[in-house]
Amino acid sequence: MARFDLQNIDHGHVAGAAQTDVLFEMGMMYATGRDCAVDLVAAHKWFNIAAIKGCSRAAELRAEIMTTMPKADIATALREAREWLTSH
Repeated sequence: MARFDLQNIDHGHVAGAAQTDVLFEMGMMYATGRDCAVDLVAAHKWFNIAAIKGCSRAAELRAEIMTTMPKADIATALREAREWLTSH
């Protein structure tokens, strides 16, 4: 489900609160390994984007996973989020 919703985000078909929910769910998917391998860089990226869009829970979870991530991985996640935001 999340992968389908991500395609909609990439094509601009999801807006507002629904988009934020999908972004948050992407973070949850990668943080928990739901339907994919656990990827904290990707989880941080999606939580960061959701937090920027106004999701306070995403900001909390982003801060939580940051405590377990090396600085290089955090930098990668921030760069990927910035690139995604720039292109969308």
